[in-house]
Amino acid sequence: MKQIITCLLFSMAIIGSSFSQTRYVDEVFTSVDVDSNILYSTNFSVLAGTPIPTGAGPIPALEMEVYSPSGDTETNRPLIIHMHTGTFLPIIHNGNPTGSRFDAATSLMCEGYAKRGYVVANIEYRLGWNPMDSTQALRAASLMKAVYRGIQDCKAAVRYFRKDYATNSNSYGIDTSKIILSGQGSGGWIALGYATVDKLAEIQLPKFLDLTDPNNPVALLDTAVIGDWDGFGGNPALNMDNHAGYSDDVHCVLSMGGGIGDLSWLEAGDVPMVAVHCPTDPVATYTTGDVSVQQIGIVTTDISGGYDVLTKANALGNNDVFNNAGFNDPYTQGAQAASLVAQGMVDIGGTTVGAPVDNLFPYITGNPYESSPWDYWDSTVTVDIIAPAVGLTSAEGIAAHQNGITTNPDMNVMKAMAFIDSTLGFFCRRAALATGLITADVNNLDLNNSISMFPVPASNMLTITSNDQQINGVEIFTVTGKLALSKSNVNSNVLELTELNLPAGIYVVNTNTNNGMISKKLIIQ
Repeated sequence: MKQIITCLLFSMAIIGSSFSQTRYVDEVFTSVDVDSNILYSTNFSVLAGTPIPTGAGPIPALEMEVYSPSGDTETNRPLIIHMHTGTFLPIIHNGNPTGSRFDAATSLMCEGYAKRGYVVANIEYRLGWNPMDSTQALRAASLMKAVYRGIQDCKAAVRYFRKDYATNSNSYGIDTSKIILSGQGSGGWIALGYATVDKLAEIQLPKFLDLTDPNNPVALLDTAVIGDWDGFGGNPALNMDNHAGYSDDVHCVLSMGGGIGDLSWLEAGDVPMVAVHCPTDPVATYTTGDVSVQQIGIVTTDISGGYDVLTKANALGNNDVFNNAGFNDPYTQGAQAASLVAQGMVDIGGTTVGAPVDNLFPYITGNPYESSPWDYWDSTVTVDIIAPAVGLTSAEGIAAHQNGITTNPDMNVMKAMAFIDSTLGFFCRRAALATGLITADVNNLDLNNSISMFPVPASNMLTITSNDQQINGVEIFTVTGKLALSKSNVNSNVLELTELNLPAGIYVVNTNTNNGMISKKLIIQ
Protein backbone atom coordinates (compact mmCIF):
# COMPACT_ATOMS: atom_id res chain seq x y z
CA MET A 1 0.00 0.00 0.00
CA LYS A 2 1.64 3.19 -1.19
CA GLN A 3 -0.44 5.99 0.22
CA ILE A 4 0.45 7.42 3.60
CA ILE A 5 -1.07 5.60 6.48
CA THR A 6 -4.29 4.90 4.61
CA CYS A 7 -5.36 2.62 7.42
CA LEU A 8 -4.79 5.50 9.80
CA LEU A 9 -6.79 7.86 7.63
CA PHE A 10 -9.78 5.56 7.76
CA SER A 11 -9.29 4.94 11.47
CA MET A 12 -9.66 8.69 11.94
CA ALA A 13 -13.21 8.48 10.63
CA ILE A 14 -13.86 5.62 13.05
CA ILE A 15 -12.47 7.64 15.92
CA GLY A 16 -14.82 10.50 15.18
CA SER A 17 -17.83 8.19 15.28
CA SER A 18 -16.90 6.96 18.75
CA PHE A 19 -17.49 10.27 20.49
CA SER A 20 -20.03 13.03 20.69
CA GLN A 21 -20.24 14.88 17.41
CA THR A 22 -19.53 18.59 17.20
CA ARG A 23 -21.24 20.65 14.52
CA TYR A 24 -18.81 22.30 12.08
CA VAL A 25 -16.11 19.78 13.06
CA ASP A 26 -17.78 16.37 12.59
CA GLU A 27 -20.49 15.11 10.27
CA VAL A 28 -23.77 15.70 12.09
CA PHE A 29 -26.09 15.47 9.07
CA THR A 30 -26.63 12.41 6.89
CA SER A 31 -27.69 14.13 3.68
CA VAL A 32 -27.45 17.45 1.87
CA ASP A 33 -29.61 19.58 -0.41
CA VAL A 34 -28.13 21.03 -3.59
CA ASP A 35 -29.40 24.05 -5.51
CA SER A 36 -27.88 23.90 -8.99
CA ASN A 37 -26.84 26.31 -11.74
CA ILE A 38 -27.16 29.50 -9.74
CA LEU A 39 -25.87 32.57 -11.60
CA TYR A 40 -23.59 34.56 -9.31
CA SER A 41 -21.67 36.75 -11.79
CA THR A 42 -20.97 37.53 -15.45
CA ASN A 43 -17.70 38.60 -16.99
CA PHE A 44 -15.65 38.50 -20.17
CA SER A 45 -14.07 35.24 -21.27
CA VAL A 46 -10.73 34.75 -23.00
CA LEU A 47 -11.92 31.44 -24.44
CA ALA A 48 -13.98 32.72 -27.34
CA GLY A 49 -15.11 29.92 -29.61
CA THR A 50 -14.19 27.14 -27.18
CA PRO A 51 -16.81 25.00 -25.41
CA ILE A 52 -16.26 26.04 -21.81
CA PRO A 53 -17.94 25.33 -18.47
CA THR A 54 -18.76 29.02 -17.98
CA GLY A 55 -21.08 29.19 -20.99
CA ALA A 56 -20.91 30.11 -24.66
CA GLY A 57 -19.96 33.50 -26.04
CA PRO A 58 -17.66 36.31 -24.99
CA ILE A 59 -19.56 37.12 -21.76
CA PRO A 60 -19.94 33.90 -19.81
CA ALA A 61 -22.41 33.28 -17.06
CA LEU A 62 -20.56 32.17 -13.96
CA GLU A 63 -22.57 29.59 -12.05
CA MET A 64 -22.41 27.62 -8.83
CA GLU A 65 -24.08 24.90 -6.81
CA VAL A 66 -25.07 25.66 -3.23
CA TYR A 67 -24.95 22.77 -0.75
CA SER A 68 -26.71 22.87 2.61
CA PRO A 69 -27.50 20.28 5.31
CA SER A 70 -30.85 18.57 4.79
CA GLY A 71 -33.40 19.36 7.47
CA ASP A 72 -31.21 22.01 9.11
CA THR A 73 -33.14 24.56 11.19
CA GLU A 74 -30.18 26.87 11.75
CA THR A 75 -30.43 30.11 9.74
CA ASN A 76 -27.16 31.78 10.71
CA ARG A 77 -24.55 29.42 9.28
CA PRO A 78 -20.95 29.89 8.14
CA LEU A 79 -20.37 29.92 4.39
CA ILE A 80 -17.58 28.04 2.59
CA ILE A 81 -16.78 28.99 -0.99
CA HIS A 82 -15.01 26.08 -2.66
CA MET A 83 -13.07 26.17 -5.93
CA HIS A 84 -12.19 23.25 -8.17
CA THR A 85 -8.85 22.36 -9.76
CA GLY A 86 -7.85 22.34 -13.43
CA THR A 87 -4.76 24.46 -14.27
CA PHE A 88 -7.08 27.30 -15.37
CA LEU A 89 -8.10 25.53 -18.58
CA PRO A 90 -11.30 23.61 -19.43
CA ILE A 91 -11.41 19.95 -18.50
CA ILE A 92 -9.73 17.60 -21.04
CA HIS A 93 -8.50 20.72 -22.90
CA ASN A 94 -6.13 21.03 -19.94
CA GLY A 95 -4.76 17.55 -20.62
CA ASN A 96 -6.33 16.19 -17.43
CA PRO A 97 -9.47 14.26 -16.45
CA THR A 98 -10.36 16.88 -13.80
CA GLY A 99 -11.01 20.59 -14.04
CA SER A 100 -14.65 21.47 -13.44
CA ARG A 101 -16.96 22.17 -10.55
CA PHE A 102 -18.56 18.79 -11.35
CA ASP A 103 -15.40 16.81 -10.53
CA ALA A 104 -16.16 13.89 -8.21
CA ALA A 105 -13.68 14.98 -5.55
CA THR A 106 -15.04 18.54 -5.64
CA SER A 107 -18.57 17.29 -5.07
CA LEU A 108 -17.41 15.07 -2.20
CA MET A 109 -15.59 17.97 -0.55
CA CYS A 110 -18.71 20.12 -0.72
CA GLU A 111 -20.91 17.31 0.61
CA GLY A 112 -18.48 16.75 3.48
CA TYR A 113 -18.57 20.41 4.45
CA ALA A 114 -22.38 20.54 4.26
CA LYS A 115 -22.76 17.39 6.39
CA ARG A 116 -20.78 19.25 9.06
CA GLY A 117 -23.32 22.08 9.03
CA TYR A 118 -21.80 24.59 6.59
CA VAL A 119 -23.45 26.23 3.62
CA VAL A 120 -21.13 25.58 0.67
CA ALA A 121 -20.89 27.39 -2.67
CA ASN A 122 -19.18 25.29 -5.33
CA ILE A 123 -18.24 27.98 -7.84
CA GLU A 124 -16.81 27.96 -11.33
CA TYR A 125 -14.47 30.75 -12.37
CA ARG A 126 -13.14 32.07 -15.66
CA LEU A 127 -10.67 29.84 -17.40
CA GLY A 128 -8.12 30.53 -20.06
CA TRP A 129 -4.46 31.20 -20.70
CA ASN A 130 -2.00 30.20 -23.38
CA PRO A 131 0.40 27.43 -22.31
CA MET A 132 1.71 27.33 -25.89
CA ASP A 133 3.05 30.89 -25.89
CA SER A 134 6.50 31.00 -27.45
CA THR A 135 8.45 32.03 -24.36
CA GLN A 136 8.37 31.24 -20.67
CA ALA A 137 7.82 34.93 -19.91
CA LEU A 138 4.69 35.02 -22.07
CA ARG A 139 3.38 31.77 -20.58
CA ALA A 140 3.97 33.07 -17.07
CA ALA A 141 2.16 36.33 -17.83
CA SER A 142 -0.77 34.45 -19.32
CA LEU A 143 -1.06 32.14 -16.31
CA MET A 144 -0.79 35.04 -13.85
CA LYS A 145 -3.73 36.76 -15.53
CA ALA A 146 -5.77 33.56 -15.23
CA VAL A 147 -5.11 33.37 -11.48
CA TYR A 148 -5.96 37.06 -11.16
CA ARG A 149 -9.29 36.62 -12.98
CA GLY A 150 -10.06 33.71 -10.64
CA ILE A 151 -9.49 35.97 -7.63
CA GLN A 152 -11.82 38.58 -9.15
CA ASP A 153 -14.53 35.96 -9.72
CA CYS A 154 -14.25 34.52 -6.22
CA LYS A 155 -14.61 38.02 -4.76
CA ALA A 156 -17.72 38.52 -6.86
CA ALA A 157 -19.11 35.31 -5.35
CA VAL A 158 -18.46 36.55 -1.80
CA ARG A 159 -20.17 39.84 -2.59
CA TYR A 160 -23.09 37.97 -4.18
CA PHE A 161 -23.85 36.32 -0.85
CA ARG A 162 -23.52 39.54 1.11
CA LYS A 163 -25.85 41.22 -1.38
CA ASP A 164 -28.34 38.38 -0.96
CA TYR A 165 -28.08 38.78 2.81
CA ALA A 166 -28.86 42.49 2.56
CA THR A 167 -31.47 42.55 -0.21
CA ASN A 168 -33.07 39.10 -0.34
CA SER A 169 -33.72 38.35 3.34
CA ASN A 170 -30.62 36.13 3.60
CA SER A 171 -32.17 33.41 1.46
CA TYR A 172 -29.19 31.08 2.03
CA GLY A 173 -29.29 31.35 5.84
CA ILE A 174 -25.66 32.39 6.29
CA ASP A 175 -23.61 34.43 8.76
CA THR A 176 -21.70 36.97 6.70
CA SER A 177 -19.11 37.37 9.47
CA LYS A 178 -18.02 33.77 8.91
CA ILE A 179 -16.97 33.27 5.27
CA ILE A 180 -14.28 30.70 4.47
CA LEU A 181 -12.40 29.89 1.24
CA SER A 182 -11.36 26.39 0.18
CA GLY A 183 -9.60 25.43 -3.04
CA GLN A 184 -8.15 22.35 -4.76
CA GLY A 185 -5.12 22.78 -7.00
CA SER A 186 -5.66 25.96 -9.02
CA GLY A 187 -8.51 26.74 -6.64
CA GLY A 188 -5.93 26.74 -3.84
CA TRP A 189 -3.93 29.33 -5.79
CA ILE A 190 -7.01 31.52 -5.95
CA ALA A 191 -7.68 31.13 -2.21
CA LEU A 192 -4.13 32.12 -1.22
CA GLY A 193 -4.00 35.00 -3.69
CA TYR A 194 -7.38 36.22 -2.51
CA ALA A 195 -6.15 36.32 1.08
CA THR A 196 -2.90 38.16 0.37
CA VAL A 197 -3.05 40.46 -2.69
CA ASP A 198 -4.28 43.88 -1.60
CA LYS A 199 -1.72 46.40 -2.89
CA LEU A 200 -0.70 47.58 -6.35
CA ALA A 201 2.97 47.20 -5.40
CA GLU A 202 2.45 43.46 -4.80
CA ILE A 203 1.56 42.82 -8.43
CA GLN A 204 4.24 45.15 -9.74
CA LEU A 205 7.26 43.44 -8.23
CA PRO A 206 10.17 43.15 -10.71
CA LYS A 207 9.28 39.52 -11.44
CA PHE A 208 5.80 40.66 -12.51
CA LEU A 209 7.13 43.18 -15.05
CA ASP A 210 8.02 42.80 -18.71
CA LEU A 211 11.59 44.11 -18.78
CA THR A 212 12.21 43.63 -22.49
CA ASP A 213 12.90 47.36 -22.54
CA PRO A 214 14.60 48.08 -19.19
CA ASN A 215 13.79 51.75 -19.61
CA ASN A 216 10.10 51.06 -20.07
CA PRO A 217 8.96 48.23 -17.76
CA VAL A 218 5.46 46.98 -18.52
CA ALA A 219 3.21 45.51 -15.81
CA LEU A 220 2.07 42.00 -16.67
CA LEU A 221 -1.01 42.64 -14.52
CA ASP A 222 -2.24 46.07 -15.59
CA THR A 223 -5.20 47.12 -13.45
CA ALA A 224 -6.08 49.79 -16.02
CA VAL A 225 -6.80 46.94 -18.44
CA ILE A 226 -8.05 43.94 -16.44
CA GLY A 227 -9.33 45.72 -13.32
CA ASP A 228 -8.14 45.66 -9.73
CA TRP A 229 -7.86 42.61 -7.49
CA ASP A 230 -11.41 43.18 -6.21
CA GLY A 231 -12.73 42.93 -9.76
CA PHE A 232 -13.55 46.58 -10.39
CA GLY A 233 -12.42 48.99 -13.09
CA GLY A 234 -10.16 48.26 -16.02
CA ASN A 235 -11.19 48.30 -19.65
CA PRO A 236 -15.01 48.02 -19.74
CA ALA A 237 -14.66 45.77 -22.78
CA LEU A 238 -12.54 43.31 -20.77
CA ASN A 239 -13.89 43.45 -17.23
CA MET A 240 -17.33 43.86 -15.71
CA ASP A 241 -18.03 45.09 -12.19
CA ASN A 242 -20.15 42.72 -10.12
CA HIS A 243 -22.04 43.49 -6.90
CA ALA A 244 -20.32 46.76 -6.09
CA GLY A 245 -20.92 48.20 -2.66
CA TYR A 246 -20.61 44.95 -0.71
CA SER A 247 -17.65 43.66 1.28
CA ASP A 248 -15.55 40.77 0.01
CA ASP A 249 -13.77 40.10 3.33
CA VAL A 250 -13.17 36.46 4.26
CA HIS A 251 -12.01 34.89 7.52
CA CYS A 252 -10.00 31.71 6.84
CA VAL A 253 -8.59 29.85 3.81
CA LEU A 254 -7.56 26.32 2.85
CA SER A 255 -5.15 25.50 0.04
CA MET A 256 -4.99 21.94 -1.31
CA GLY A 257 -1.81 21.76 -3.36
CA GLY A 258 -1.90 25.46 -4.22
CA GLY A 259 0.71 28.19 -3.99
CA ILE A 260 1.36 31.90 -3.87
CA GLY A 261 2.98 34.21 -6.40
CA ASP A 262 5.42 35.72 -3.92
CA LEU A 263 6.01 35.26 -0.20
CA SER A 264 6.14 39.04 0.25
CA TRP A 265 2.38 39.06 -0.32
CA LEU A 266 2.01 37.52 3.13
CA GLU A 267 1.76 40.19 5.83
CA ALA A 268 0.89 40.33 9.49
CA GLY A 269 -2.87 40.53 9.88
CA ASP A 270 -3.72 38.28 6.94
CA VAL A 271 -6.47 35.75 7.63
CA PRO A 272 -5.53 32.35 9.11
CA MET A 273 -4.36 29.77 6.57
CA VAL A 274 -4.25 25.98 6.40
CA ALA A 275 -2.73 23.78 3.70
CA VAL A 276 -2.43 20.19 2.57
CA HIS A 277 0.28 19.50 -0.01
CA CYS A 278 2.35 16.61 -1.37
CA PRO A 279 6.06 17.27 -0.70
CA THR A 280 7.07 15.86 -4.10
CA ASP A 281 4.25 17.52 -6.08
CA PRO A 282 5.56 17.79 -9.68
CA VAL A 283 3.13 20.57 -10.63
CA ALA A 284 3.53 23.13 -7.84
CA THR A 285 6.54 23.04 -5.57
CA TYR A 286 6.14 22.27 -1.87
CA THR A 287 8.66 24.97 -0.85
CA THR A 288 9.66 27.65 -3.39
CA GLY A 289 10.42 26.91 -7.01
CA ASP A 290 8.68 26.16 -10.29
CA VAL A 291 5.16 25.69 -11.58
CA SER A 292 5.03 23.10 -14.34
CA VAL A 293 2.37 21.88 -16.74
CA GLN A 294 2.44 18.43 -18.28
CA GLN A 295 3.81 18.39 -21.83
CA ILE A 296 4.75 22.08 -21.51
CA GLY A 297 7.33 22.10 -18.75
CA ILE A 298 8.14 25.04 -16.52
CA VAL A 299 5.64 27.87 -16.82
CA THR A 300 6.88 30.21 -14.12
CA THR A 301 9.45 30.19 -11.35
CA ASP A 302 9.94 31.46 -7.83
CA ILE A 303 6.49 30.62 -6.51
CA SER A 304 5.89 29.22 -3.03
CA GLY A 305 3.89 26.20 -1.98
CA GLY A 306 2.28 25.01 1.24
CA TYR A 307 5.45 24.53 3.29
CA ASP A 308 6.88 28.02 2.81
CA VAL A 309 3.47 29.70 2.94
CA LEU A 310 2.55 28.12 6.26
CA THR A 311 6.04 28.72 7.69
CA LYS A 312 5.65 32.45 7.10
CA ALA A 313 1.96 32.63 8.06
CA ASN A 314 2.79 31.00 11.40
CA ALA A 315 5.82 33.25 11.95
CA LEU A 316 3.76 36.39 11.30
CA GLY A 317 1.31 35.37 14.02
CA ASN A 318 -1.57 35.03 11.57
CA ASN A 319 -2.24 31.48 12.76
CA ASP A 320 -1.90 32.12 16.49
CA VAL A 321 -5.56 31.21 16.91
CA PHE A 322 -4.61 27.67 15.84
CA ASN A 323 -1.20 27.44 17.43
CA ASN A 324 -2.55 28.42 20.85
CA ALA A 325 -5.41 25.92 20.73
CA GLY A 326 -3.46 22.84 21.76
CA PHE A 327 -4.90 20.62 19.04
CA ASN A 328 -4.51 16.98 19.96
CA ASP A 329 -6.92 15.30 17.60
CA PRO A 330 -6.01 12.32 15.38
CA TYR A 331 -5.78 14.49 12.25
CA THR A 332 -3.31 16.86 13.84
CA GLN A 333 -1.34 13.89 15.14
CA GLY A 334 -1.35 12.41 11.63
CA ALA A 335 -0.05 15.69 10.20
CA GLN A 336 2.70 15.82 12.81
CA ALA A 337 3.77 12.25 12.04
CA ALA A 338 3.76 12.92 8.30
CA SER A 339 5.75 16.13 8.78
CA LEU A 340 8.50 14.19 10.49
CA VAL A 341 8.58 11.78 7.57
CA ALA A 342 8.72 14.71 5.11
CA GLN A 343 11.67 16.31 6.92
CA GLY A 344 14.75 15.76 4.80
CA MET A 345 12.84 14.91 1.63
CA VAL A 346 13.79 16.78 -1.55
CA ASP A 347 10.94 18.48 -3.39
CA ILE A 348 10.55 18.88 -7.13
CA GLY A 349 12.61 22.08 -7.11
CA GLY A 350 15.54 20.39 -5.38
CA THR A 351 14.95 21.97 -1.95
CA THR A 352 15.40 19.84 1.16
CA VAL A 353 12.31 20.02 3.38
CA GLY A 354 13.00 21.37 6.85
CA ALA A 355 11.43 20.94 10.28
CA PRO A 356 7.70 20.27 10.71
CA VAL A 357 5.33 23.21 10.24
CA ASP A 358 2.05 23.65 12.10
CA ASN A 359 -1.26 23.79 10.20
CA LEU A 360 0.21 21.94 7.22
CA PHE A 361 -0.59 18.31 6.43
CA PRO A 362 2.00 16.81 4.07
CA TYR A 363 0.48 13.95 2.11
CA ILE A 364 3.17 11.34 1.47
CA THR A 365 2.09 8.44 -0.71
CA GLY A 366 5.28 6.77 -1.83
CA ASN A 367 4.68 7.95 -5.39
CA PRO A 368 7.39 10.48 -6.32
CA TYR A 369 5.00 12.22 -8.74
CA GLU A 370 1.95 12.51 -6.49
CA SER A 371 0.05 15.76 -6.94
CA SER A 372 -3.55 15.38 -5.75
CA PRO A 373 -4.28 12.06 -3.98
CA TRP A 374 -7.79 13.31 -3.15
CA ASP A 375 -8.78 13.21 -6.85
CA TYR A 376 -10.52 10.41 -8.69
CA TRP A 377 -12.49 10.06 -11.90
CA ASP A 378 -14.29 7.46 -13.98
CA SER A 379 -12.15 6.79 -17.04
CA THR A 380 -15.17 5.63 -19.08
CA VAL A 381 -17.08 8.82 -18.32
CA THR A 382 -13.96 10.86 -19.12
CA VAL A 383 -13.51 9.24 -22.52
CA ASP A 384 -17.10 8.61 -23.64
CA ILE A 385 -19.03 11.52 -22.13
CA ILE A 386 -16.88 14.44 -21.01
CA ALA A 387 -14.45 14.54 -23.97
CA PRO A 388 -17.20 14.78 -26.66
CA ALA A 389 -19.16 17.23 -24.46
CA VAL A 390 -16.23 19.69 -24.59
CA GLY A 391 -15.63 19.18 -28.30
CA LEU A 392 -12.76 16.69 -28.12
CA THR A 393 -12.20 13.13 -29.29
CA SER A 394 -12.16 9.90 -27.34
CA ALA A 395 -8.43 9.67 -28.01
CA GLU A 396 -7.95 13.03 -26.29
CA GLY A 397 -10.03 11.76 -23.39
CA ILE A 398 -7.81 8.68 -23.12
CA ALA A 399 -4.70 10.90 -23.16
CA ALA A 400 -6.17 13.03 -20.35
CA HIS A 401 -6.83 9.91 -18.28
CA GLN A 402 -3.27 8.69 -18.84
CA ASN A 403 -1.89 12.09 -17.84
CA GLY A 404 -3.99 11.98 -14.69
CA ILE A 405 -2.66 8.66 -13.50
CA THR A 406 0.97 9.76 -13.94
CA THR A 407 0.50 11.98 -10.88
CA ASN A 408 -2.07 9.73 -9.19
CA PRO A 409 -1.11 6.22 -10.33
CA ASP A 410 -3.19 4.26 -7.83
CA MET A 411 -6.20 6.53 -8.17
CA ASN A 412 -9.36 5.00 -6.76
CA VAL A 413 -12.45 5.99 -4.81
CA MET A 414 -11.26 4.61 -1.46
CA LYS A 415 -7.95 6.43 -1.67
CA ALA A 416 -9.66 9.71 -2.60
CA MET A 417 -12.16 9.41 0.22
CA ALA A 418 -9.39 8.75 2.74
CA PHE A 419 -7.55 11.93 1.79
CA ILE A 420 -10.75 13.98 1.57
CA ASP A 421 -11.73 12.79 5.05
CA SER A 422 -8.32 13.75 6.41
CA THR A 423 -8.44 17.16 4.73
CA LEU A 424 -11.88 17.90 6.15
CA GLY A 425 -10.95 16.58 9.60
CA PHE A 426 -7.76 18.61 9.64
CA PHE A 427 -9.23 21.85 8.29
CA CYS A 428 -12.77 22.06 9.67
CA ARG A 429 -11.75 22.26 13.34
CA ARG A 430 -9.37 25.08 12.40
CA ALA A 431 -11.95 26.90 10.30
CA ALA A 432 -14.48 26.57 13.11
CA LEU A 433 -11.99 27.95 15.63
CA ALA A 434 -10.94 30.85 13.37
CA THR A 435 -14.55 31.93 12.90
CA GLY A 436 -15.54 31.55 16.57
CA LEU A 437 -17.76 28.52 16.03
CA ILE A 438 -15.81 26.58 18.66
CA THR A 439 -13.63 27.95 21.42
CA ALA A 440 -11.15 25.10 21.99
CA ASP A 441 -9.94 21.85 20.58
CA VAL A 442 -12.65 19.24 20.42
CA ASN A 443 -12.83 15.54 19.69
CA ASN A 444 -10.65 13.27 21.72
CA LEU A 445 -8.50 15.82 23.58
CA ASP A 446 -9.22 14.30 26.97
CA LEU A 447 -9.27 10.78 25.60
CA ASN A 448 -5.89 11.15 23.93
CA ASN A 449 -4.41 12.51 27.12
CA SER A 450 -5.67 9.44 28.97
CA ILE A 451 -3.30 7.19 27.00
CA SER A 452 0.43 7.31 27.75
CA MET A 453 3.40 5.57 26.09
CA PHE A 454 6.96 5.27 27.43
CA PRO A 455 9.79 5.36 26.73
CA VAL A 456 9.46 7.77 23.78
CA PRO A 457 11.47 7.42 21.59
CA ALA A 458 11.42 3.65 22.12
CA SER A 459 13.84 0.94 21.12
CA ASN A 460 12.82 -2.66 21.77
CA MET A 461 10.39 -2.10 24.64
CA LEU A 462 7.23 -0.02 24.96
CA THR A 463 4.66 0.34 27.73
CA ILE A 464 1.18 1.68 27.01
CA THR A 465 -1.02 2.74 29.94
CA SER A 466 -4.55 4.04 30.33
CA ASN A 467 -5.67 6.21 33.22
CA ASP A 468 -9.34 5.40 33.29
CA GLN A 469 -10.32 2.92 30.62
CA GLN A 470 -9.55 -0.62 29.55
CA ILE A 471 -7.16 -1.28 26.68
CA ASN A 472 -8.71 -3.93 24.45
CA GLY A 473 -6.09 -4.12 21.73
CA VAL A 474 -3.20 -2.32 20.02
CA GLU A 475 -2.11 -2.11 16.39
CA ILE A 476 1.13 -0.50 15.22
CA PHE A 477 1.35 0.68 11.60
CA THR A 478 4.22 1.97 9.50
CA VAL A 479 3.73 5.38 7.86
CA THR A 480 3.00 3.58 4.60
CA GLY A 481 0.02 1.80 6.14
CA LYS A 482 1.58 -1.64 6.72
CA LEU A 483 0.55 -3.42 9.90
CA ALA A 484 3.78 -4.00 11.85
CA LEU A 485 2.46 -5.42 15.14
CA SER A 486 -0.89 -6.36 16.64
CA LYS A 487 -2.02 -7.32 20.15
CA SER A 488 -5.59 -8.32 20.88
CA ASN A 489 -7.52 -9.34 24.00
CA VAL A 490 -5.37 -7.17 26.26
CA ASN A 491 -8.26 -6.34 28.61
CA SER A 492 -6.10 -4.34 30.99
CA ASN A 493 -5.06 -0.77 31.77
CA VAL A 494 -1.43 -1.63 31.02
CA LEU A 495 0.22 -3.28 28.03
CA GLU A 496 3.94 -4.07 28.09
CA LEU A 497 5.60 -4.83 24.76
CA THR A 498 9.02 -6.24 25.64
CA GLU A 499 10.20 -7.37 22.19
CA LEU A 500 9.13 -4.94 19.49
CA ASN A 501 11.74 -6.04 16.98
CA LEU A 502 10.80 -3.17 14.67
CA PRO A 503 13.19 -1.24 12.41
CA ALA A 504 14.02 2.33 13.40
CA GLY A 505 11.50 4.82 12.06
CA ILE A 506 8.15 6.48 12.63
CA TYR A 507 5.03 4.47 13.43
CA VAL A 508 1.38 5.07 14.31
CA VAL A 509 0.00 3.29 17.37
CA ASN A 510 -3.78 2.69 17.41
CA THR A 511 -5.00 1.83 20.90
CA ASN A 512 -8.51 0.37 21.08
CA THR A 513 -10.36 1.11 24.32
CA ASN A 514 -13.88 0.74 25.62
CA ASN A 515 -14.53 4.33 24.57
CA GLY A 516 -13.00 4.24 21.11
CA MET A 517 -9.66 4.32 19.35
CA ILE A 518 -6.75 6.68 20.06
CA SER A 519 -3.95 7.18 17.54
CA LYS A 520 -0.50 8.32 18.61
CA LYS A 521 2.84 8.72 16.90
CA LEU A 522 5.74 6.49 17.94
CA ILE A 523 9.41 6.95 17.09
CA ILE A 524 11.65 3.88 17.32
CA GLN A 525 15.38 4.47 17.47
